Amino acid sequence: MPHIHYLPDEKRIEVDEGEIILEASLRFKIPHTHVCGGLARCSTCRVLVVEGLENCGERNSAEKAICEQLHFTPAIRLACQTQVFDDVTVRRMAIDTEDLEIINDEMRGKVVPNTIDQEKQIAILFADIRGFTSFSETVLPYDVIYVLNRYFRKMGRVINRYGGMINNYMGDGLMALFGMENSQQAAEQSVRAALEMLEAMEKFNSHLEALYHQSLKIGIGIHYGSVVIGEVGASDNKRVTAIGDAVNLASRIESANKLVGTSLLISESIYTQVREQVIINQSHKVQLPGKSGEYLLYEVVGVTSPSIRQEILPNVSQSSFLRRFFKFFKRLLAFGLKRLKRILR
Repeated sequence: MPHIHYLPDEKRIEVDEGEIILEASLRFKIPHTHVCGGLARCSTCRVLVVEGLENCGERNSAEKAICEQLHFTPAIRLACQTQVFDDVTVRRMAIDTEDLEIINDEMRGKVVPNTIDQEKQIAILFADIRGFTSFSETVLPYDVIYVLNRYFRKMGRVINRYGGMINNYMGDGLMALFGMENSQQAAEQSVRAALEMLEAMEKFNSHLEALYHQSLKIGIGIHYGSVVIGEVGASDNKRVTAIGDAVNLASRIESANKLVGTSLLISESIYTQVREQVIINQSHKVQLPGKSGEYLLYEVVGVTSPSIRQEILPNVSQSSFLRRFFKFFKRLLAFGLKRLKRILR
């Protein structure tokens, strides 16, 4: 017989094969919210299927209509319409009156429904400007904003170019995520982006030296791991972010640059995916604040080969055929201009 394990109730019940989740909840007196009476007219009975989604029946037309309207992921189901055929673990998503208010606002279109709430393997990059507090004390507040905006703009361009997105700004620091859509090359993309960010910072320093007679350095830390992608914030001001221990670890790795005197450190989980593409200067075993044991981190100083995009363009521009072609075209254009001038005379 199938079993349903309820969270956060921590209750496990035995049900009939093919029984609907909401009916089982009511039969065993589990306080399962269902404002419309289980008629698929609302979504207050929604559950997150934590385990055993494959043991649930397919969505019927009534459930599909609501799930499409609210952009539910496959793991979020309406308990009033979902049958179970084997063991499942579900989390009731409407626990109190505040949950109900949020759900009702979604149904009325007052807030954007949560479209994420899923666990993913991604690369997390943290970057921080070294000594920015000291720098900001020597310039006007306007200049602080000016420098930060220029810095974030330059870093954002690099991060976007490599398929990442800046997810959060923390003073003079930032967090970027790689692999939100496709995590297949997230590790490599994040490392290549980090190296180009260091180059962009060097170029930016010539501008800072000319204006303020000072230069800045950045430290970057990258980790690859499992996070929960979700929308966080007040109902009218939500943003997508990543939550999990992997995020905290990436932040600690970035801070470790100060400890070992480096600019770019990656975790072992990143290194195992990019070891053939990167140049490592040295590795460091360090103890990270708030973490037990030692972590092996790698200092990246370069890549062994350019990315595919970078590789193609130089080859095309240096092609002997194209050089001859453009030379011929230039001559042809010059000849045509001469003839045109004669005709105009």
